[in-house]
Amino acid sequence: MYKRLELHNHTIESDGNLTPSELIDLMCDDKVDAFALTDHNTISGHIKIQEALAKKNIPLSCIYGMEYTTYYGHILCFDLKEYIPWENINLHNPELLFKAIKEKGALAGVAHPFSYGYPIGCCRFEMTFTDYSCLDFIEIFNNPEPLHEVNEQGLLWWESLILEGHRIAFTSGMDLHSKDSMHGQFATFIEGKENGDIITELKQAIHTQRTWVSKGPLLVIEKNDYTKTLYISIQNTTKPGYVEDERPYLLSLRTKKETLCFSFNHKAPLIIPYSNLNSSSILIPKLYKDNLEIENLIAVAPVIYL
Repeated sequence: MYKRLELHNHTIESDGNLTPSELIDLMCDDKVDAFALTDHNTISGHIKIQEALAKKNIPLSCIYGMEYTTYYGHILCFDLKEYIPWENINLHNPELLFKAIKEKGALAGVAHPFSYGYPIGCCRFEMTFTDYSCLDFIEIFNNPEPLHEVNEQGLLWWESLILEGHRIAFTSGMDLHSKDSMHGQFATFIEGKENGDIITELKQAIHTQRTWVSKGPLLVIEKNDYTKTLYISIQNTTKPGYVEDERPYLLSLRTKKETLCFSFNHKAPLIIPYSNLNSSSILIPKLYKDNLEIENLIAVAPVIYL
């Protein structure tokens, strides 16, 4: 099964307007499988979410984390069990903090990398990596941010790193601070089991680059090395707000040299022989309607390595 995750959320423990209980109710109302608590520079809300979940006795999982809010950009952490001081934050050596986070067993990624920076908000990621192995994921879509100026740039940055050979997962986030609608917005999806441990499943998905970002349908691609074909299908989800129609989908496969495009109907799978891929070894799959403009992007699927 596929699980929908909302991985960037704030409460009154930092600068949000939602109590922990209200955040839980919002996630339940929108049929989320699991959500992350990522308040700014504090983990004080962890125990309050735990207490609220126990009191409500509902099948909703929380991923306990934090958002490091620095002068040089923001860092999202998942499964962060203790506060890690960041006085040693270094513009030219972010690896120091990222390694400290990962040594505690947490996941570390860049939030909204192209958000507005100094002197407006200091939200743009200005730090310079020399070792990308410290970076688990990039938040390629932060839903409240401008599409072209911020999110498209984040997507292109992640794509460029992938095509350079780096193994980095991607996520999305609502960056919730209040009771905003999640309809028509990107969410993160991972594979999991009905009663599976969400932390284990998320870490597996991040470490193996098996995350999806979508407004609703998932682009599922199966690789068959025996027949040397890709089997492409659409997996519907229960995410509210997405309405399927009869327009064909456009599959985009970006490679180092070009972008390949294929039209297909959601009711029938698409089969692509490897021979049609021009000997490309890295493929970045994306799903669109009408054309390949960012406004028409529906979903991003896991990278294909041939």
